Amino acid sequence: MRRRIVLAGAAALAAYVGVAGYRTRMAGSRPVVPPAPPGAERLEHRWSAARGRTVGFYTAVPAGFGDGRGLPVCLVMHGASKNPADYAALGLGRFLTDSVRRGLPPFVLAGADGGRLAWRPVARDDPQRMVHEEIPVWCRQRGFDPSRVAAWGWSMGGSGALLLAEAFPGFLKGVAAFSPAVRPDDDVAGAARLLRGTPVGLWCGKQDSWYEDVLELRRRLPEPPRAGSFEDGRHDFGYWSRCLPAAFDFIAEALRS
Repeated sequence: MRRRIVLAGAAALAAYVGVAGYRTRMAGSRPVVPPAPPGAERLEHRWSAARGRTVGFYTAVPAGFGDGRGLPVCLVMHGASKNPADYAALGLGRFLTDSVRRGLPPFVLAGADGGRLAWRPVARDDPQRMVHEEIPVWCRQRGFDPSRVAAWGWSMGGSGALLLAEAFPGFLKGVAAFSPAVRPDDDVAGAARLLRGTPVGLWCGKQDSWYEDVLELRRRLPEPPRAGSFEDGRHDFGYWSRCLPAAFDFIAEALRS
C-alpha cells in the first residue's frame, strides 16, 4: 500500500524550504569532473499532470550505450538552487560514463524539475507523485527499464529521495543522499524505520551546517548505510563532485542486484 508522508501544513513547508535554500547557497570549491565523454544527454519538456505544468526532463546515457534501451534508471532529485537545465554543465553525463569505464554496469540518469517544494505535495502541485508515477512512464517511452529504479539527490533532493523511499517501500533499489536537508523533528527522520530493506548511501561534509542533523539521521536508520562518507567538505558541488564516483558505484551495484 502506498504511504504518503507529508509535512503538516504549508507554513511548515515554507519554513523548511527557506532554511534549505539558505544552506544550499553556502559556496565553496569548484567541482571536479572526470575527463570522460558525456554520452547522450537530452533536455526535453514534458507536461506533468502531477505538477500541473510543463517541466524540464533531463536524461543521460553513458557513452557507448546508444539510446540506453533496456538500461535501469537512477532518478536525479535536485536541491534548491539547481534544476535539470543545469545537469549537463555539472558534468553528470561525464560522471555516468566514467562509472562504466571503471567497470560498473551501465544505467541511465533521469530527472525532472520538482521546483522548490522540497519534493512534497503542496496544494495541487505534487512533485513526489511526478517522480513516482510519471517519470517511470517517460522513461519507458524512451526505452529504459523503469522496473529497476534507484534515486540520487543532494540537499533538498537528498531528503526528497529518502522521503520517496519511505513513502513507497520497495519502489527503489537504493537511495544515495548527499547532505540531505533533514532535521531530527521532520518527516524524513521520523519515518526512517520505513527505509528497512532499502539500501542507503549517505554522504555529508564536516563543514556542512546540516552535518550534525545528518549524523542523527544515520543513527536512526534501521540498517547501517551501505555506502557513504563524512569527510571534509561544504554544502556545494565542490564536495559533492568528489562523492559522485562512489555514489554511482553504489547505485550501479544496487541496480544490478
